[in-house]
Amino acid sequence: MTMAEPIPAPILSPILSVVVPVRNEAPNIAPLVAEISAALATVPHEIVYVNDGSTDDTPAVLRGLMATTPSLRVLEHPRSCGQSAAIVSGVRAARGTWIATLDGDGQNDPADIPALWAFAQGEVAAAGGAIPPLLVAGWRVHRKDTQVKRVSSRLANRIRARLLGDATPDTGCGLKLFPRALFLALPAFDHMHRFLPALVLRQGGRVVSQPVNHRPRLRGVSNYGTLDRLAVGITDLLGVMWLQRRWKRPEPAEVAS
Repeated sequence: MTMAEPIPAPILSPILSVVVPVRNEAPNIAPLVAEISAALATVPHEIVYVNDGSTDDTPAVLRGLMATTPSLRVLEHPRSCGQSAAIVSGVRAARGTWIATLDGDGQNDPADIPALWAFAQGEVAAAGGAIPPLLVAGWRVHRKDTQVKRVSSRLANRIRARLLGDATPDTGCGLKLFPRALFLALPAFDHMHRFLPALVLRQGGRVVSQPVNHRPRLRGVSNYGTLDRLAVGITDLLGVMWLQRRWKRPEPAEVAS
């Protein structure tokens, strides 16, 4: 950028915040930030990266990009606390009314965000301008993962759908869109991001799955692995089942004067 091209001022009132949790994803950061910025060029937005205790060049890359990307904000965990904790930190710090989440490995396509955003805004219009308790979940119809990941994910989705009744074909897709207030009303716990559809339904919300693009990983290696997910999956599943059974949604009616 030359002296004749001043850096634009940061967006003061973003409507949409894109939250990206990352751990050791240095080579994927700059390309993904550029793609997000291009996809949302017409939407007032901010990009919130949460560095979850990375030990590679992730912190340096993020700080360098902040100088040239005014919409980029960066949070840091001094040690890795997990993907869900990073998402929670990002949503809590976000300034947008709506949140979109993306995995930081570049496999989710930011070009899909506008379609999810348009669907959500159509729901807002149908509700007369009110923000509905809605989760728009990405559905990776054609996954570009290893066979082990595809098979384990398919099995996990079937078990979750049967036991939790979340009726969501792909709960593990990192690309999701929802109101910030809805997310903040959900119980926060480790690995909660894998159960967002069930938690939203428990809260009285609605879940809609939309087909999205999925891309192969081009750089780096997975930092939130399959074995990690399997090791805690049963405990998490039982915990969410317990939460579902320990809550009755009240429907309060205001008394007229």
